Amino acid sequence: MIRRRYEVLSTLNDILIGIWFLVGSILFFSEATTYVGTWFFVVGSVELLIRPGIRLARRVHLQRIPDAAGHPPDAAPDF
Repeated sequence: MIRRRYEVLSTLNDILIGIWFLVGSILFFSEATTYVGTWFFVVGSVELLIRPGIRLARRVHLQRIPDAAGHPPDAAPDF
């Protein structure tokens, strides 16, 4: 369930990246909207920086979950 949530978050982020860069590209067709188009590219670049943050958050979150035997993360099982 956790992996699916992060996958959805990552997919939504990728869609936003595409939208920002597509709209920014369209706005570059007119000199009157080039300034706004530049800001769309800046926002898209920020979204690109968010992408690895989502992956890192997912990895940290999954590592903090106890294993199936109930052992805390990184704990050696007693034999």
